[in-house]
Amino acid sequence: MKNILVPIGSFKSAVNTLQYAIDFVEGTDAEIYVIKVFGITKVAGSLKKMDLILEEDTNKELDEVLNHVDVKGVKIIAKPIKGNIIDSIERVARQLEVDLIISSARNIATDETVFLGPVSGGLIKHTNIPVLIVPKGYKYKKITKIVMAIKSGVLSSDTVLEPLKDVMNRYKSELDLIRVITADIRPEDSNLNEELKSMVLNYKTTENATIFQGVLEHLHEFEPDMLCVIRRTRGFFSRLFEKDVIYKKDFESRIPLLVLKS
Repeated sequence: MKNILVPIGSFKSAVNTLQYAIDFVEGTDAEIYVIKVFGITKVAGSLKKMDLILEEDTNKELDEVLNHVDVKGVKIIAKPIKGNIIDSIERVARQLEVDLIISSARNIATDETVFLGPVSGGLIKHTNIPVLIVPKGYKYKKITKIVMAIKSGVLSSDTVLEPLKDVMNRYKSELDLIRVITADIRPEDSNLNEELKSMVLNYKTTENATIFQGVLEHLHEFEPDMLCVIRRTRGFFSRLFEKDVIYKKDFESRIPLLVLKS
């Protein structure tokens, strides 16, 4: 992964997420692009002036965040962006050919019942770029063990696993796989992709109503440093992300969550 995008919101979550991103790529040649989106003003007759003021304030906020992290020699490019938050992030990600987005679980939301706020949830729902979600207040630790949860072993694209492979190669991580058998399983779902099979150290199947319940039941057995799932065009995660805000009662991860895109 060469180009990492870190969209930031509130100051406290921004510092934590950016520091995690820096620690995550330290020692590689990856570059981090930090953006903060400011809104489009609708004040008649003073649009240009207001935009300049908002851009200046956003630049100051970016500088403040950068002053509170240890960059550790990582190349960081920070820029304010005007527009709708999700659309702007997606546009910048395409222009920069971003390999991974690293986002706070709750950029702005203050509701403690929320796991993913509208920004992080919207990124997973609306973009085709893999997203790494950093839980609130989570401090970086080496990723030695990863648990991946799937319902189907069939992968629709040859590139789905690339971000996961990059993480595993960097950290020499072990991968444990949980395949959750649900009521709506298809016969072909039992066919495990050969590349994925070659990456797995331990493989477990479990019968549950949803992938999340399967994860909750068995996660303590593995004690991973990262959880990995695939958001497909159908199935549990597709239904889960019909809305941008995800509540903890429906899904939560207290360790970094890597969401791959099928």
